[in-house]
Order: sequence, then structure tokens, then C-alpha cells
Amino acid sequence: MIDTTDRKLLAALQRDARVSNAELARMVGLAPSAVFERVKKLEQRGLIAGYAARLDPRALGASLLAYVFVRSDEHAGKLGIAKRLAAIPEVQEVHHVAGEDCYLIKVRTANTESLGALLREKIGAFAAVRSTRTTIVLDTVKETLAIPVPAASKEGRRGRR
Repeated sequence: MIDTTDRKLLAALQRDARVSNAELARMVGLAPSAVFERVKKLEQRGLIAGYAARLDPRALGASLLAYVFVRSDEHAGKLGIAKRLAAIPEVQEVHHVAGEDCYLIKVRTANTESLGALLREKIGAFAAVRSTRTTIVLDTVKETLAIPVPAASKEGRRGRR
């Protein structure tokens, strides 16, 4: 169970993970030591999975973003191909999906030539991969890692009166 203060802390850290402990304390109206302890508990409970810098893919020569559906001959429930796909550096996400395809992966490469090479030489090299379907992203309107922090339930608020 998380309270209103925890929700505020989670929302603030999602906006800026580099915010100082003192600033977090000002935001939620607690002492810095209390905020430090709360954040540590949120980390220990797994609500905060980690902290990372978001890099600009264009500045690093990975301006082409594509989503690739991968169909595999692998038996249902086996995730061997998923693990092999996840090990490819250009692959940012691997999702096991329902439907005709087995996996949806997000990849970033320099250009269409390097995307073609990735599909042929790395992904297509796996014997269990039957086919791929690729969608190239032209423009990105929104891309975020933020997860909406749910408001306290009405029942939870009533119980605190």
C-alpha cells in the first residue's frame, strides 16, 4: 500500500530522477531524512526499479526506430528466441504477444541499410524464426517511460479519517 506522500515522491522521481533529496522534501513537506527513508523503502519494495539516463538516439547514430513482429516455430511457452532477441544490442524491447506473431520487438539502427542487415544477419539467422514484419517509425509524437501513478482509492481515503 502506498500513501499520498509516496505517490508524490514516485511522480516527482519519474519527472526528474536527479532531483535532490532536499527538493523532494520541500515538495512533500517532510524532513530530508524522512524522504530518504521513504525512497529507500520504495526501492526495496520494487516500486522504484532503477534510475537511468535517457540518451538521444539521433546523437548516437541510431535515428531509425522500427517495430518488428517476429513469428517463430518455437513451442508455446518457451522463451529461448526471446532471450536471444534480447541479447542483440540494437533491440531495445522484446514483448511476447498474443495473436499470429510470437514477439514484438523495438529496434533502433542508423538507417534502413543497417535495419536490413539486422533483420537478415542477426534476427533471420535464428533457425526458429519463421518470418518478420517490420514497421518503420516516421515521427515520434510521444515516447515515455513514465507510468501513471494511481490516485488513492476512495476506500483507502475513507479508512484514514
